Amino acid sequence: MSIKEVDVLCIWQPNDKLKEYLEQGLSEYPQVKLIYPPDTQPETFLKLAPEVDIIMGWRPTLELLQTAKNLKLFINPGAGVQHLIPIFQEATKEKSIILVNGHGNAYFTAQHTVALLLSLMNKVILHHNWMVEGLWRRGDSFATSIPLRSKTVGLLGYGAVNRRVHKFLSGFDIEFAILRQDWKKQNEPLCTSVTKYAFGELHRFLEEIDVLIIAVPLTSKTEGLIGRNELKLLGKNSFLVNVGRGSVIDEASLYQALKEKEIAGAAIDVWYNYQPDEYEQGKKFPSSQPFYSLDNVVLSPHRGASPMGNLKRWDEQIENISRFARGEKEFINMVNLEEGY
Repeated sequence: MSIKEVDVLCIWQPNDKLKEYLEQGLSEYPQVKLIYPPDTQPETFLKLAPEVDIIMGWRPTLELLQTAKNLKLFINPGAGVQHLIPIFQEATKEKSIILVNGHGNAYFTAQHTVALLLSLMNKVILHHNWMVEGLWRRGDSFATSIPLRSKTVGLLGYGAVNRRVHKFLSGFDIEFAILRQDWKKQNEPLCTSVTKYAFGELHRFLEEIDVLIIAVPLTSKTEGLIGRNELKLLGKNSFLVNVGRGSVIDEASLYQALKEKEIAGAAIDVWYNYQPDEYEQGKKFPSSQPFYSLDNVVLSPHRGASPMGNLKRWDEQIENISRFARGEKEFINMVNLEEGY
């Protein structure tokens, strides 16, 4: 029996190292043909698309999805898919296309999350800046470290990132609380004992924790989920780290809560305006609020996914293409278009 060829169109130009890694990872499936475009013009993609089974890459157009008449699987290598939901909802009116998103950066983002948390609670940035100014050993009364010991860390969302954050932090002498939308999806044993909360128990969850780590996608249910009232529920001694999406927290409410010390501090890696206008002397700020003026924040320019060149981040994509080649119907991180993630 002949094996059907599987055509995979890449809608960007992978470098030679990545090409080699992808081809080596798919070497058991000679029927898989990776198509690398000679350029990244939309017209080129449209010419290559009609017969392909899989498209892999970022930011497809609706025209591309409609032109790819044999398309059955679209692989978005990044975690964020909110920008793709409308065009896939439109494209799937005419045919069935499975959308999957990539969590290959989850390990790196979880590592960055823990680094942000510890930098925030140990006041690393403040002490670094003082030393740069020549202020040597100001004493423990200046920016005292806050021990994690005996704190309760609350994980808002329990996807690929927060599962790893949970594991990374499990060696500390702390308690864990987890709020997730669907506990039925929890098939693997948890790495520590936890207090479980459902999505409708957000306020009780916030009242019981000392540290809030946000790693949820941006959907209609999560946009603006954390506002001024929710931040007050956290309390004056609380800390938060946001590596999900900026708009999960109301922008002005977060700034005011930090300025007025309604919470103790925040580490922020995700923002509100990714194309900011230039400010004085060419400066750019990704928020309408002056977070840079505060001394109880750690600011990070959405770099949790670094290093982008680490090839292991492509293992999920290789596995999903392999499953397709084997004729399987279930893939890693299939997106529910109605729920938005």
